[in-house]
Amino acid sequence: MTVAWEELGWERVAAGAGRCRLPVWDCTVGLVTGRDAVLLIDAGSSLAEGARLRAQARRLTGHRVTHLALTHPHFDHVFGAAAFADAQVFGAAGLGAALAGGREELRADAVANGLDAGPAREAAHAPVPVPHEVRGERSLDLGGGRRVLLAEAGPGHTAHDLAVVVPGDPVVVFCGDLVEESGEPQAGPDAVPSHWPAALDRLLDLGGEDALYVPGHGAVVDAAFVRRQRDALAARFGVSR
Repeated sequence: MTVAWEELGWERVAAGAGRCRLPVWDCTVGLVTGRDAVLLIDAGSSLAEGARLRAQARRLTGHRVTHLALTHPHFDHVFGAAAFADAQVFGAAGLGAALAGGREELRADAVANGLDAGPAREAAHAPVPVPHEVRGERSLDLGGGRRVLLAEAGPGHTAHDLAVVVPGDPVVVFCGDLVEESGEPQAGPDAVPSHWPAALDRLLDLGGEDALYVPGHGAVVDAAFVRRQRDALAARFGVSR
């Protein structure tokens, strides 16, 4: 038996699409349901958190998570991914290699940001193959007329940024950390600042003026917010428009 999204602390953004804001790092996880399949967007910051998300998704939809889309290779978005071993995993081109080759950097970053050493080590060394890498765009059919678009949106926040576009009224765009509402967008050593404003232009092209944009951290925003953040990033990094 399914439960109301609000009972588990999830926010319904549109019909069959919603998200939750996870504790500690305020990381967003998205959920999109179709007749035959369930798509989770990002997986939380530890294997235990991934397992909780898996259980919640089943309670919300009555089905297991069949597809997992990872928006970028940072620990708070990917460390729960190994809890979804039976899901089809999608990411931007190069994500799989970045995860496989950056395990120690991910572990160290997680610990530096407050994750306990044991869970960080466990998640960093759990294999997360990404057999479905997106170059350009890829459409997923979730059944019952529900299709979503996976789009290579970056580089920007990282070299491997993926957006998920859910058609409907309104259109919903899951942006990953290309957009942040609860603080200034974080540009770490793997960011590509010179391309970040163009990545936000790409998001705006994908969603349109009336879409709802779901950031990687913070409240849902509109196109005007994304445009202001694009302009702020261009000024911050000295990118000519």
